[in-house]
Amino acid sequence: MGNFLDSDKNYSSDIELESEEKLDEPKMYRVILHNDHYTTMDFVVEVLMKVFRMSAEEATQIMLNIHNKGKGVCGVFTYDIAVTKIKQVHQMAMEREFPLKSSYEEV
Repeated sequence: MGNFLDSDKNYSSDIELESEEKLDEPKMYRVILHNDHYTTMDFVVEVLMKVFRMSAEEATQIMLNIHNKGKGVCGVFTYDIAVTKIKQVHQMAMEREFPLKSSYEEV
């Protein structure tokens, strides 16, 4: 009885690829936090650090951009990750009774 994984045979020569399939890069989305007059700056920094894994310095800088410009980009992600991050932001805000809003836009 022969070994079915016979090392002497080259099976790759039997496989013929019709064409190389090009894979499209996934669409990317910016996650944006929006300024409001009720959510504290400290809470926004906390959200940026917990949800978006930013350092305190980076989170503070983005929070100031949100405060001064009305909105700020927190990161660029694939669709599923962007939606998940937005849900996490809204969940944290709801639990702490802040009206913080976030959204996404295609890059």
